[in-house]
Amino acid sequence: MGVVAVPDSRVALSTSSVYPLSVVGAFDLADRLGYDGLEVMVWTDPVSQESGALNRLIDHYGLPVVSIHAPTLLLTQRVWGTEPWDKIDNSVRLAQEVGAEVVVVHPPFRWQKEYATGFAEGIAQREADSGMAIAVENMFPWRARGREMLAYLPHWDPREENYAHVTLDLSHTATAGTDALEMVDDLGERLRHLHLADGLGSFKDEHLVPGRGGQPCAEVLEKLAAQRFAGDVVVEVGTRKQTDEDRELDLAEALAFARLHLAAIGKS
Repeated sequence: MGVVAVPDSRVALSTSSVYPLSVVGAFDLADRLGYDGLEVMVWTDPVSQESGALNRLIDHYGLPVVSIHAPTLLLTQRVWGTEPWDKIDNSVRLAQEVGAEVVVVHPPFRWQKEYATGFAEGIAQREADSGMAIAVENMFPWRARGREMLAYLPHWDPREENYAHVTLDLSHTATAGTDALEMVDDLGERLRHLHLADGLGSFKDEHLVPGRGGQPCAEVLEKLAAQRFAGDVVVEVGTRKQTDEDRELDLAEALAFARLHLAAIGKS
């Protein structure tokens, strides 16, 4: 007879999923919809950068911040200055001050050659010094006019790099054309964090609601459940053009999808 095994994974909401709403709006939606916590994307919103403001929201809503996403995107290149290691160090400090367990970072852009030199070693040293898991995210090649360009150093695929912790993003696997299930197997215990989204394989990073693209989102969740994955699953979908009502419906659907498939049928 089969039994249902549900892992310890929390299902959290990324504040980027409610953009252009504020961090406060993300907490409010996460609370009303029943998410287990939030991932805070450090952004131009001052609340995303300040531990005192975040701790007041944590206390008010009774929801933890499970992870901090460092401002390493193109659009956040001037948040906390332009020195990339300062961004990582500030993100680690913020995570410690709000009780988060993971800092999510992107690999260096190809023009950040000095930063890219010794990147893996720098991440490892900061993990050792702080005790914080710094999970490097899988990215994708940039494509234009039928040509592919290596946009990240040392590479957009973290499998061959010496990172102790990795964030797997299922919208990025769609854009890159990589096999998400194979990545789960290849990463093994290094897989620390999951960004749950979907994509149709466009050159754009689509971040669709899971189940609306071509990625094996259900299968990935079920595989992780069977493995008793203890990391966090963070819904990171795009709702920028949605009405408030449609945004809430999409985020409720994404949460229900995650809950449904984070249950593995095993043998009793």
